[in-house]
Amino acid sequence: MDDNYILRRSNILLGLDSIDKYNAIKMTGQRLFEDGYVEREYIDAMIERENDLSTYIGKGVAIPHGVGASRNCIKKSGMVVLQFPEGVDFGGEKAYLIIGIAGLGNEHISILSNIATVLDDENEDKIERLKKTDDVNYVYNIFTA
Repeated sequence: MDDNYILRRSNILLGLDSIDKYNAIKMTGQRLFEDGYVEREYIDAMIERENDLSTYIGKGVAIPHGVGASRNCIKKSGMVVLQFPEGVDFGGEKAYLIIGIAGLGNEHISILSNIATVLDDENEDKIERLKKTDDVNYVYNIFTA
């Protein structure tokens, strides 16, 4: 089973215990850093972005990413998917899926577009399953289809 270069099965973490949003964001950034997608400074840029504007996008999903100036910290495009079945509080909203992204050049647009397609209104059942599943391959296949 070959992994997609942007999303690897090893970067899909399921069934995590709830933590605060900043630690969840740091966890996604750490995964991006450890897998060589970004430099360590990108994690701070993800926190800065959250302080400027919440990365919670609705439907139980947050997509933390760096601010504009952090683009030079990105080595290659990547994404990580962290699932918190009990949710993480994002200012009164609960995020069950936290999808950390780093897009090189304009690749962040196609990554976001792919995520938006997955989270389309017609996919409510799929979204609910993503929030609770313990099947890494299911999550991987949904995001790399």
